[in-house]
Amino acid sequence: MEKQADYLFEVSWEICNKVGGIYTVVKSKASYMMDYYKENYFCVGPYFPDKVAGEFQEKVPPESIKNVFEKLKKQGISCHYGVWLIKGEPTTILVDFSDFTYKNNDIKTSLWQDFKIDSLNTQYYDYDEPVIWSYAVGLMINELSKQLNKKTVAQFHEWMAGSGILCLKQNNSNVSTVFTTHATILGRTMSFANEDLYSILDKIDPEKKAREYNIQAKYLTEKQSALNSDVFTTVSEITAIEAKHLLGRNPDIILPNGLNIKKFPTFEEASIKHQLFREKIREFVMFYFFPYYSFDIENTLFYFLAGRYEFRAKGIDVFIKALAKLNKKLIEKKSKKTVVAFFWVPGNIQGIKPELLESRSLFNDVRDNINDNIEEIKNRIIYSIVSKNTVTENNIFSEDFLNENRKKVMKLIKKGSPAISTHDIHDEQNDMIIKSLKENGLTNKKQDRVKVVFYPIYLTGADGLLDLSYYECMQGSHLGVFPSYYEPWGYTPLEAAALGVSSVTTDLAGFGRYINENSRQNKNPGIFVINRMNKSDKQVVDELASSFYFFSSLSKADRINNKMEAQRLASLADWETMVENYIEAHNLAIKKRHGKN
Repeated sequence: MEKQADYLFEVSWEICNKVGGIYTVVKSKASYMMDYYKENYFCVGPYFPDKVAGEFQEKVPPESIKNVFEKLKKQGISCHYGVWLIKGEPTTILVDFSDFTYKNNDIKTSLWQDFKIDSLNTQYYDYDEPVIWSYAVGLMINELSKQLNKKTVAQFHEWMAGSGILCLKQNNSNVSTVFTTHATILGRTMSFANEDLYSILDKIDPEKKAREYNIQAKYLTEKQSALNSDVFTTVSEITAIEAKHLLGRNPDIILPNGLNIKKFPTFEEASIKHQLFREKIREFVMFYFFPYYSFDIENTLFYFLAGRYEFRAKGIDVFIKALAKLNKKLIEKKSKKTVVAFFWVPGNIQGIKPELLESRSLFNDVRDNINDNIEEIKNRIIYSIVSKNTVTENNIFSEDFLNENRKKVMKLIKKGSPAISTHDIHDEQNDMIIKSLKENGLTNKKQDRVKVVFYPIYLTGADGLLDLSYYECMQGSHLGVFPSYYEPWGYTPLEAAALGVSSVTTDLAGFGRYINENSRQNKNPGIFVINRMNKSDKQVVDELASSFYFFSSLSKADRINNKMEAQRLASLADWETMVENYIEAHNLAIKKRHGKN
């Protein structure tokens, strides 16, 4: 696709300022944008001195741009020119608005007068700060576009960048504008408050509802940005449905999020890493559960849910209920399978449970003792095989070795049941995950076929337990579960698929709907899409539990087929393909502003 614009400014609060998912979107896409715009692609973000180290390298701007910066400096707007230290090193302008805050009331007054945005009593860091910054960005882009005197598009992400569009509108700028909402502020707020958003969508009075939640300034900024941009876009069909009802405008184009698939392992590499990290998870499972009772570790599957602690929005509630149904069915069917379900959800922790640290230490002592004697053990096995002797415990291990390890294992044994959580939790009796697990009978009893581990810390790779990163934990597992109620896109199942891990998502997630449009839910779908639109929680739980049981019953060959299909589906969301949607949006903005050419 040929681009129509000469210059592109991509504006986000998350450029060189990691806050959430938009950072990943812009960062992973930047080099592909440069394939089209070359040196005429500019990333624009806020300048925070404590955050730029390792993210941004400042450089001397060209003379033409320097002149504009000097003019803005007189107004209190300081612009830092350089490169973002990511793939492609795109030219980046970070705007320091700290000396421009004196204009706060003037900016908000003008937004009220021209767009009826009611921003009285807003908090500085919550609302005023991004609005001042993005307004300053609007002034900068307007001045630069005059200097460049070429067809220019500016794309603004989310309401935090929205006042930049409104500033350009007020100044009758010749810049073509694109506004992208990744999740409507009202839809997100209602979902997190456990309102049944989709069933009442056509009955909501959006402005009234926004006032109820005291988010009217953010909501009105988002709405006016959508209404006043040349082209309005969202990241998924589900967010487009929201936008139509809540913002009063249908998106012109959908811009699905992608990944740089080349950064992810091939299927062969993923298979090797799965085995490596699965063994690490098995070790964890052994020192977590085996002091109390044991089960067949070779016949154990690892399911996981990962994400923010959003109990309903992320579908944690239905995940737990479906696991309880799976547990009953596995027991009834006398299944030999064990499922260990991990909840990688950061919570309000105090510290690792002391008994777990003790178990880990004792387990490592047994493992290290075996490693110290591994050559002798290996030689004894070889001797037994080549001398045609029956391989037995006594001719592999010395009596001293067996006695020593029996003592070590005796120290490892504990009474009771394994804990639900790896860590002590502040106000544990009111923690929603722990309460729900107990209410649904998932308490790690010996007879349970579904075991649960609430792992309430970030997966850094050095946490003193699993010692695996987020991606490594994914790769060592068998099934990722993301049954979200509110998920405008949903990077996690896409990332899992790219790593060669099967996953479950829903048709209320943007990515889930994208998969439904681009694949069939056959015997080995790779990514299972659960129906949540217009379904009761009970129906969702039943379908989810059926998927869990189906997956637990698959042969190893079928699990491999699912992994292969998951990776194939992930390749459909490669930025190499997805980026064309952005070029289409930019071209449409140019057409609306300037005509065909």
